[in-house]
Amino acid sequence: MKISVVSKKLWCTHKQLILVLTPLIFLPIPFTLPEKEGKCLYVVVVMAMYWCTEALPLAVTAMLPVCLFPTLGILPSKKVCPQYFLETNFLFLSGLVMASSIEEWGLHRRIALKVLTIVGVKPAWLILGMMMTSSFLSMWLSNTATTAMMLPIANAILESLFGDLETLKQNCKATENSESDIVNGQSTVKLHSLPSVPTEKQILSIDGVDGMEQGDVRTAEEIRSESQYQLKVWKGFLICIPYAASIGGTATLTGTAPNLILIGQLKSYFPDCDLINFGSWFAFAFPLMLLFLFLGWIWISFLFGGLNTRLCFKKHDRRAQAEARAKALIEEDYRKLGPINFAEGSIAFFFILFAVLLFTRDPKFVTGWSVFFKKGYVSDAVTGVIIVSILFFFPSQKPSLSWWFDPQASNTPYVPLLSWKKAQDSVPWNIILLLGGGFAMAKACEESGLASWIGGHLQPLAEVPPAAAVILITAFLACFTEFASNTATIIIFLPVIAELAIRISVNPLYFMIPATVGCSYAFMLPVSTPPNSIAFASGHLMVKDMVKTGCVMNVLGILSVSLAMNTWGVAMFNLNTYPEWAQPFNKSAVVTDVHLSSVQSLNATL
Repeated sequence: MKISVVSKKLWCTHKQLILVLTPLIFLPIPFTLPEKEGKCLYVVVVMAMYWCTEALPLAVTAMLPVCLFPTLGILPSKKVCPQYFLETNFLFLSGLVMASSIEEWGLHRRIALKVLTIVGVKPAWLILGMMMTSSFLSMWLSNTATTAMMLPIANAILESLFGDLETLKQNCKATENSESDIVNGQSTVKLHSLPSVPTEKQILSIDGVDGMEQGDVRTAEEIRSESQYQLKVWKGFLICIPYAASIGGTATLTGTAPNLILIGQLKSYFPDCDLINFGSWFAFAFPLMLLFLFLGWIWISFLFGGLNTRLCFKKHDRRAQAEARAKALIEEDYRKLGPINFAEGSIAFFFILFAVLLFTRDPKFVTGWSVFFKKGYVSDAVTGVIIVSILFFFPSQKPSLSWWFDPQASNTPYVPLLSWKKAQDSVPWNIILLLGGGFAMAKACEESGLASWIGGHLQPLAEVPPAAAVILITAFLACFTEFASNTATIIIFLPVIAELAIRISVNPLYFMIPATVGCSYAFMLPVSTPPNSIAFASGHLMVKDMVKTGCVMNVLGILSVSLAMNTWGVAMFNLNTYPEWAQPFNKSAVVTDVHLSSVQSLNATL
């Protein structure tokens, strides 16, 4: 049998082979390490392999602790199972339910079109508008849903600016044919070939009605050059949306799963740490998001041709006509939505109330409204669940007292803002299981002593300056998450990073926050994140486009995180000092080490 045939068969069964071989290959681990630590590390390594290769669905792998930790004697099931629905999961669930109600009534589309009418239609401003809208929506909706909603809007605007994409591609390759036409004396070339009865999109395109009335007198080289420019701008539009969605998700705790993993593991490792909540995280991460978004906009606009003198100076030419048609298209789409109805207004009100209450509960830099309740009783999860519960009974139609006294009024069924069926269909339950699996793994690492054991072997890294360590940690996780799920990545590495910080007496937040944010900075490959995959699936982007853009985006992200941590992050979280809430954990680790060393010296004496 040929090698190529064998390799194809192996590839067809590679997931099954990974499932079977991974536990066998790593089987020596429990026998070469201390009993409990070895067993826990064995489970962690097997789950990490399954997560990184997706040999099993991510959610199924996340449920393995329920059967493996109790059966291997690492953790009893009564301690494992509660990890799958902690208060952090309720906060995440409330954010998802709120997002599904926004999508149900189309409020997200109204927000997107309104922002685009404000920013203008020049390519660089439109890219900025797309990025601002995508990042804002992904703070509350999932990154995937935001990208899936924004891409059709972007394509419609681009078609009104530049016409059909396939025609653009043909014009970019039509140099030889065009030159032969010029030699034969035909110096005018149509930019688009239109049917006798133009469609709506073709009327809005660059050669719409005006193009049929007057010929395009540009040379073939001018047409080719202009088409190449338009194609670059088109790619810039498509690539900026998933990138902005990934950046925006870092600004709120509910924006992306790694942020919630951080909260859950902080509560597991450092129960006395109450520095991170929705308000304090937003105060730190929102300026970071704005900084990175601005740098990313500059880079994408520069790379794809959006930065030019047209940003500041108005010109009356062919591009200006296309921009006017694009503006008309956006305004027309917004006009079609009509005035805000009662349901949209209600959702907007509850959405703003949801954000304000979460932000002001206990923002740390000012006194929050939680002081009116018993200390430690009201959390972000309580706030979120209260607001979203209202959506299930608040009416979607404006109530009227006259309806009760009008026998002729139609007795239509009462429709709330959100039905349970819609919420059930919209919530990605697999992510909630994935969060639970991460919390269960963190609990096992703590209880088994595996985290302390790993930390002891990381002692040589104490020689690295903390500021440099922040850059290295962020860079490593940003690269690792290019090939693995960002949730799985942070689940695997966050306990190790926390133990490293303790071992070298650095505030754990100084390492854990940049690690968490860095896991969302996956820009280089289509497989890195679902938003990247959606944009790539449009068929208009190539891998080299994403690699070239994403490589610099990763560098900008790493530098932005480092700047944030060493400026306002230090001031907000007091990162220059080793905190008291980390002392008990550290002391227990030290006592354990002292006890072990005492036993070893006693044995040597005997």
